[in-house]
Amino acid sequence: MRGFQFILGWWRQVLVGLLVVSMLPREAPAQTAGARLVPFRQGTRWGYADAQRRLVLPLAYDEVGPFVEGAAWVRQGLLYGYIDTTGHALTLVQYNRAGNFGQGRATVELGGKTFVIGSDGQPLTAPPEPELETDYLEQGDLVRRQGKVGFRFTAGSNTVVPTEYDEIRDLHHDGLLLVRQGPKWGVLNGKGKLTLPVAYDAIRATAANGFAYPVVELAGRFGYLDDKGGLLTKLKYTAAEPFAAEVARVTTPDGKTGYLDNRGREYWQE
Repeated sequence: MRGFQFILGWWRQVLVGLLVVSMLPREAPAQTAGARLVPFRQGTRWGYADAQRRLVLPLAYDEVGPFVEGAAWVRQGLLYGYIDTTGHALTLVQYNRAGNFGQGRATVELGGKTFVIGSDGQPLTAPPEPELETDYLEQGDLVRRQGKVGFRFTAGSNTVVPTEYDEIRDLHHDGLLLVRQGPKWGVLNGKGKLTLPVAYDAIRATAANGFAYPVVELAGRFGYLDDKGGLLTKLKYTAAEPFAAEVARVTTPDGKTGYLDNRGREYWQE
């Protein structure tokens, strides 16, 4: 009988212990370096949110940039510095200007001097590795006839685009081509079908981000092209910068800035 009471008392202690543990507050999971954070603006303050637009790093800055190669510039007052994806400082907030990292380097300005720093914040003197040259006709060959130009795909398709355009440029991915008739631009896919009508003032892609999500312009308003050759966003912004690390900085008609992700979602709250 005494043995049974001992066992019963022992089980009571175990159950009480489990109850106490279950009532303790759980810590939020730590932010990992691999998780994507997007600059997030709330009113005039900036922090970083996850892909669900939940605030991860606090609204502690006057302006911030995207995380590229694990580092992002932040501004407090008139000065800039760099942080990592956990919010820890990589440099002092001391620069008059600061740019995104690329190839382990970022251009900054301090005391009227412009120079390059490495990911440890120290000035660099060695030049960056040269970028690979890109063949602007890597998906096929131009076909010319009577002052007009067409295209013959040789990579991934045997489609021939009729010679009815004034200019054709290769977008270097997904079989997409930029085409111009007169002053207007559109987009063709690898089957020779228009995915975006020839109706836009400009479509600009940059090698710096692998020609992804080109900026589209019409009547002074900007948006982006998606990877299928259609519009990722409406053309409603007064300024749009190229995507960097799957986010892009835009300016709204009321003069405020914010960031989009590669699904076109806006990361700000007024």
